[in-house]
Amino acid sequence: MESPIGILELQGDGEKLFSLRFAPEAQPSPVTAQPLLLEAKRQLEEYFKGERDEFTLPLKIEGTVFQREVWKALSEIPYGSTCSYGDVAKRINRPKAVRAIGQANKANRFPIIIPCHRVIGKNNSLTGYAGKQVDKKEILLSLEYAK
Repeated sequence: MESPIGILELQGDGEKLFSLRFAPEAQPSPVTAQPLLLEAKRQLEEYFKGERDEFTLPLKIEGTVFQREVWKALSEIPYGSTCSYGDVAKRINRPKAVRAIGQANKANRFPIIIPCHRVIGKNNSLTGYAGKQVDKKEILLSLEYAK
C-alpha cells in the first residue's frame, strides 16, 4: 500500500499479520482480497489520516523474551508521545540495556503498529529508525503531534 512514508508491504495468512515492512519503491505491489490484509490497510489509512491512534490487528509476534518485553513496552507508549531508549530500558527493569532496546526496535516486524518510532534519543534527537530512515520517524511523529 502507498503511505506518506512510502510503500508498505503487509504479509499475513488470513488469521494473523506476519509483518509490515517498508518496501522498495520500485517494487510492484500485488493487490489482495484477503480480509485481514484489507483490514490492516484500512486501519493504517485511518492512522495516516489522524483518525486512529491504536491498532486492533492480530499479530504473529515472534522474538526472544527480551524483544517481547521491549515490544510490549513500546505498545504502551501513548499516541503522540515519545520516550527515550533509556526510558524503555527502565520500564522493563533493565536500565543498562539501552543498546539492546535499539536492537529490539530494529527487529520489530510491525513498525507503526508496534510504535518503535516513538522512541527517541535521550537528548530528544530522532535516532535510528528502519536502519537510516529517520525521515520516516519524523513524518510519523509529525502526524501524531498534529492530531
